[in-house]
Amino acid sequence: MPIRLNAAAVSDAGSHRPTNQDAAFAASWGAAVADGVGGGPSGDLASAALLHRLVATRGGGMDADGLLVRIREANWDIRAHVERDPALQGMATTFTGIFLSVSGELLLAHTGDSRAYLLRDGEFTRETRDDSYVQALVDHGIIPPEAAQAHPRRNIITASLGGAEGDVVSVAERPPVAGDRWVLCSDGLTDYVPEADVARLVAESSDPRSAAAAAVALALEAGTRDNVTVVVCDVIDDDQTVSSDPVFFGSAARWFAEDVETA
Repeated sequence: MPIRLNAAAVSDAGSHRPTNQDAAFAASWGAAVADGVGGGPSGDLASAALLHRLVATRGGGMDADGLLVRIREANWDIRAHVERDPALQGMATTFTGIFLSVSGELLLAHTGDSRAYLLRDGEFTRETRDDSYVQALVDHGIIPPEAAQAHPRRNIITASLGGAEGDVVSVAERPPVAGDRWVLCSDGLTDYVPEADVARLVAESSDPRSAAAAAVALALEAGTRDNVTVVVCDVIDDDQTVSSDPVFFGSAARWFAEDVETA
């Protein structure tokens, strides 16, 4: 039987930010979260532009090389916006997404400090490494891992997509296992909510929408000072026909509201 995703997302600007610079999309063939950086209105434009360009001609059915090409093209779209309006110089976005490949593998793409987690057989594991200053401190043994969440420089990232030729993103192949639950999130969740609490909520929730809503609600309750976005994807093994059209959230639901081509 074919593999598909049952995906849902919730995004909230929070009470301390004037705009939501997070963007997300969810579809039966893929899902992603992007957290805009750069300040002002440009962060939300960067995250929204990246995701809309990425899925403009349906992002599923690719191999790893094809996904890298698609991400590179979407990154060029950010650069095009800056070239048209130099005031946007410096805008960029993180990106973490999963996509079903043409060969039946699951492709995990990542750059920045948005994260992907996997719940499999009751075990909750982080599947991405933060591209951040604090993660480098942890890697070099300068600070312990438990100190990273509260570090005053935890929001300094060392990789993102901002339209430059040197921008990098990793793509890894993972076996899609029916029953897996993937969680993609911005740092508005992970900077304020311990992983153990996220794991508990995700495991206890009956469906992706309620899992995403519960995680966002917990971040808001914890006093997150950032935008918070959570995407939850269940790997389903069946032949049910579902819409392949992506649904957008956060800044991607505001920018570029025109229909995207999915054929």
